[in-house]
Amino acid sequence: MRDFAETRRPFGYFVHHQGRGHAERCASLVNALPDSRPVTIFCARDDIFPALRGNVEIRRIPSLFETTGEERSGFDGIPTPETVHCAPLGWPGIRQAMALISGWFAKADPALMVCDVSAEIAQLARICSVPHVKVLQHGDRSDPGHRAAYDGAVGLLAPFAAELAQPDWPAQMRERIHFAGGLGLRTEAADRSAARRMLGLDPEARMALILTGGGGNGWSTAPFGVAARTYPDWQWISIGAMQGDWHATEGGNLRHTGWVETPEDYIAAADLVISSAGNTTCAQILRAAKPWIVVPEWRYFDEQLEKARALGRAGVALHLDHMPSSAHAWRKAVAAALAGHAPDAQQALIAPDAAAAAARWLDRLVPDPMTEIANEGEFA
Repeated sequence: MRDFAETRRPFGYFVHHQGRGHAERCASLVNALPDSRPVTIFCARDDIFPALRGNVEIRRIPSLFETTGEERSGFDGIPTPETVHCAPLGWPGIRQAMALISGWFAKADPALMVCDVSAEIAQLARICSVPHVKVLQHGDRSDPGHRAAYDGAVGLLAPFAAELAQPDWPAQMRERIHFAGGLGLRTEAADRSAARRMLGLDPEARMALILTGGGGNGWSTAPFGVAARTYPDWQWISIGAMQGDWHATEGGNLRHTGWVETPEDYIAAADLVISSAGNTTCAQILRAAKPWIVVPEWRYFDEQLEKARALGRAGVALHLDHMPSSAHAWRKAVAAALAGHAPDAQQALIAPDAAAAAARWLDRLVPDPMTEIANEGEFA
């Protein structure tokens, strides 16, 4: 009789440390893999991850884009080739990070490397003859660097529903995508009444939530001062990063809470959400099925802009390119978001078993004898 507890060849996993979404979906996915599958995570931070199962280790690597003072000057005039994005010359930290990962490739003989996200790390895996899965994000990624990372992958993992795919993605790319809407979501949120009790909010008053993720510096406060004065009978609460404006005339019905550990409770308590378009933020709002105004923050390759456009096309959010700048613009936007609310369509974009299904897909991608044995037993 075959021993299914035998340790399988390891998976590697590169996690970008900007924001929290990359780490949260990594934890969700690796925790859904069998205990017999070791995973080594490479990240510049080890304090951004939710709890991880046994047989998973985090190896810290130097940041690929933050300076340390040890960089050699004199190379800034050398142009960056189109096949890479973040490859400055003379940076020892990048050299060390690549050496740590490629050294692990040589010693561990991994079955697969998941890359979330870096076109350079994805290409490194391919060059080192390691099969890799590239996490797919929205944005204009038609450049040679992204194309090489995608074309060289054995599969593409999209942490969102197929309904949010971009229309410019070619068929040969789409047929290799595994869509995992809601990947990275943690605990279920409370309902509106329970969330308001937990947060000490008026159970009857209307509340608008302003939400930004952890990947940027947030919005300026001035537009929300206008919104709060336009709707004086609403409570307006912001969570996440916000930039103060000296000219922002904020009333007493606007409160800035800053970073919170349970944004899902605030979302559950809200009657309207105004948010940026980070992937985890969007998934939390879709699951809660709230009237929603989505405004993209600046990101590389127009990631949030394309995500917001996809949400608008799917009819699950009101997409605006910028915050309303006047009382009458706020009235128009709020009215449109409330009138266009489609809760069933929103919740349909979240898969209840996103992590488990993605874990099974990863296992099926690799010609690993132990995986084949396990699958024979599963489908016998």
